[in-house]
Amino acid sequence: MKRLVYFFLMLLLAGACQRGAIPNATSPTAKRVVITGVDASKKPGDDFFTYANGIWNDTARIPESQAGVGAYSFMNYPQRIRLQAILDSVSTTKNPAGSIEQKVGDFYASGMDTTAINKRGYEPIKPLLARIDAVTDVPSLLTLVAQEQKVGDRSIIGLYVGPDNRRSTINIAQFNQTGIGLPEREYYFKTDSSTGSIQKAYRDYLTRLFELTGTEAATAVKNAAVAYDIEKQLATAHRTNVERRDVKANYNKLAVADLAQKQPTLNWTKLLADLGVQADSVNVGQPGYYDKLNTMLTSVPIDDWKVYLKAHALTNYANYLSQPFLDASFAYTKILTGQAVKKTRAEDMTQAVDGSLGEALAQLYVKKYFPEEARKRMAVLVGNLKKAFEARISKLEWMSDSTKARAKEKLYAFTEKIGYPDKWRDYSKVDVKRDAYFENRLSANKNDYLQSLAKVGKPVDRTEWHTTPPTVTAYNNPPLNEIVFPAGILQPPYFDVNADDALNYGGIGMVIGHEITHSFDDQGAQYDKNGNVTNWWTKADYAKFKARTQQVIDQYNKFTVLDSVHVKGALTVGENTADIAGVAIAYDAFKLTEQGKSTTKLDGFTPDQRFFISIARIWRVKTRDAYMGMYVNTNPHSPAKWRVNGPLMNFTPFYNAFNVQPGDKMYKPEQDRITVW
Repeated sequence: MKRLVYFFLMLLLAGACQRGAIPNATSPTAKRVVITGVDASKKPGDDFFTYANGIWNDTARIPESQAGVGAYSFMNYPQRIRLQAILDSVSTTKNPAGSIEQKVGDFYASGMDTTAINKRGYEPIKPLLARIDAVTDVPSLLTLVAQEQKVGDRSIIGLYVGPDNRRSTINIAQFNQTGIGLPEREYYFKTDSSTGSIQKAYRDYLTRLFELTGTEAATAVKNAAVAYDIEKQLATAHRTNVERRDVKANYNKLAVADLAQKQPTLNWTKLLADLGVQADSVNVGQPGYYDKLNTMLTSVPIDDWKVYLKAHALTNYANYLSQPFLDASFAYTKILTGQAVKKTRAEDMTQAVDGSLGEALAQLYVKKYFPEEARKRMAVLVGNLKKAFEARISKLEWMSDSTKARAKEKLYAFTEKIGYPDKWRDYSKVDVKRDAYFENRLSANKNDYLQSLAKVGKPVDRTEWHTTPPTVTAYNNPPLNEIVFPAGILQPPYFDVNADDALNYGGIGMVIGHEITHSFDDQGAQYDKNGNVTNWWTKADYAKFKARTQQVIDQYNKFTVLDSVHVKGALTVGENTADIAGVAIAYDAFKLTEQGKSTTKLDGFTPDQRFFISIARIWRVKTRDAYMGMYVNTNPHSPAKWRVNGPLMNFTPFYNAFNVQPGDKMYKPEQDRITVW
């Protein structure tokens, strides 16, 4: 998520009063929620994250099967327990053939039948390994790659379908860099001991997978080295995560005829036909990758490519196979994330159903756990936050009136999706049997592929969701100019129908503000109200905007994690901008509620204090060090501590609420506090 800026409350009130008072988002009879976990021995102005979460952090225990515990994405762990209970129920009852209960129940049951899965060993992928052995040249290799893409075995071709960034109403086939097995390109080139241990664990993983398919030990080691070397060569052509934030650089719409001429070995005309893509032009996000691939297809011996394809097939399907494959996969995961023990089979299968038949399972979840009242109250909150953001735009001193007008047009062109889709996905073509787990996975993968393929060249379906409703997340989709809040996040500590406004505005209100701001961060600001990448700014305004986001980058570069590792300011700038903004917008909206206008304490805290403590609670997270090391290297979000302290040290009302003074570690002189919006 990203950050916004503080504007004086009276300025906001002046703009907002023209629209009238904002209604409360909680019911008139809402009860307060008692705040726990605060460490009063800590000074709020030194480290607010630790002050608000210290006691919780000291007592929280990370489950052995998890890489972390707490809020946000780690709430998906207890969510899976809920989903598991649903699946345990429907999988043991007789359901009508073709019903969603039958499909999700039998899918789950097939995955829980470990006796049958273990008996099959690696038999399900023997035909694929034989087809790889039958490859004789580059054309037959590419044909196999395209065939496997259709059932979820992605190797050297990164195809997806999405809106054309210059014509956002139409879907286009898009090709991104891919082909590597480590988290991102830098893992192949760093020489520190931590990265070295991950590199070794990955090569050991590949070696073990080859051994499990009958390869002699020495040959398995050699094969792993061959596959790893090809990946490393491909990685040299990958753009970094920071470089991939450049929206315009990732838009390279090219005629298929021109691509076929430029990269003849890839033979784009036949490749697209084998993939089932009918198009005269496609977008190639990172052309350098496909230039490199085109060269490597002839410079790397075909037998080495066959080893590489086997390695990727094995890593892709390892978790679909018998216990030894699962053990090999976990041995690598353990080094990568620090997770101590494997998840239970039931948890793994619940996650598998959510990934393969997500909106079918979601229908059962929503019916059981998501009240319609929550959807309605969220709609009120979203409306309130939009009004608060509009008021802030009106008061910006650095932006011209013409750019302000376009920003407001974009704001009120938003589509808001709350809870769950109005139209559910169709899984009628997914063939699910209780005794065929591997085949069930491939059938679901094929259904996903065909549904995606059918969108090429067609109008964008603006009702579609890109996460499952039970997932604890929220997102902004710039090409559709939409903000999405699944049912999974609409629960404590983010949203609680029994909580006072301070907690709800500091919780889900901050998240709403964050997602709104993503349409105005370093990437989102490049899209207009219709979702097209086009310049709607004046040149002077955009230069001022870039200067302010650079301040964000510079500040976050100074923050450290794990004692000496620094936050990557350029990688996280979008999320940090939205975090700062989300706090400010949510606060402005909160101050227009009855509680926000009062000073009455609850449980010893003023409304403003409860608001800021709520912000800290929603990022209440504790992780393993290995996981955090990977997170800082690859994730565009800052670690939880800096999602709290970073925005608040730039927000004057926080200083007032907790009497933050010069000398406190979070203190910044007022003139140095960053404002973007």
